[in-house]
Amino acid sequence: MTIVAVHGIGNHLSGRSPEQAATELAGQWQLKLQHGFTAAGLSDHGLPALHVAYYAHHTHAAERQAAVPDVHSLDEREQSVVIAWALALGSPTLQERQGLITAPLRQVLSWVSRRRNIPIGTVIRLAVQLAGEVRRYIHVPQVRAAARSTVAESIRRARPRVVLAHSLGSVVAYEALHAHPELTVDCFVTLGSPLGLPGGIFDHLVPAPIAGRGARPAGVRYWVNLADIGDLVAIPHRLGDRFPVDQHADTPIGRIDFHTFGAYLSSPLTAAAITPFVHNPTIPDQIAGDFQQSAS
Repeated sequence: MTIVAVHGIGNHLSGRSPEQAATELAGQWQLKLQHGFTAAGLSDHGLPALHVAYYAHHTHAAERQAAVPDVHSLDEREQSVVIAWALALGSPTLQERQGLITAPLRQVLSWVSRRRNIPIGTVIRLAVQLAGEVRRYIHVPQVRAAARSTVAESIRRARPRVVLAHSLGSVVAYEALHAHPELTVDCFVTLGSPLGLPGGIFDHLVPAPIAGRGARPAGVRYWVNLADIGDLVAIPHRLGDRFPVDQHADTPIGRIDFHTFGAYLSSPLTAAAITPFVHNPTIPDQIAGDFQQSAS
């Protein structure tokens, strides 16, 4: 049994071909998934093989690879992504929102740092990385098309019952599955997803949301969303308010390692969410009950 894993931001591996990078990441994340199965007491069920849909060579900005993260290097569209992200992240009052929209970007990120009690350097690195990859994916048509095509082709070749999509990868996978309704997936698991981020991502999705709601891809049978409440990218972390998610659970993955794909794969809730689909053609209603019991 094969699972397709769609990576998020910050996973470009320089000096490797896309095939080499996918293989290397799959090896690293297979161990993390194994840890999650063991932590959930599910190791005797058999571990599925992980196939990585690698698209980072399309969204990576090569000119920034060796640069120290700097908010002053962001272009206008990247700055707008950061502002939208910061406002959604900090839940400001109306007065704060009006001030932050016109404030220097570093001041906005300092405000986020104080609100979330996260070091300013961490906030800046994440903001620059997120803004760059999101901007390239959302606003550069050829990048968007290439990334979606790469993910769709990986799903087509592997024919997985489960797709695990992390961070920006949840956006790419969501759009790829919509663009290719012939691709069927029993369980779509979004991890640390920014799909619902207002302004920065949600309002730019294809297909466009209708009346404030995104649609389920036609080939997706069941949708699970997992998010750490401290994840700075999973904003808003409960996708069910904007998408037809069947199950949501908050999964604590750590204050330091709050967004990495490996940390989500190591969560016992990830193992609990996918195990029924990996091994049995279970009815979604039965799976909902099993997952709720695991999450409690």
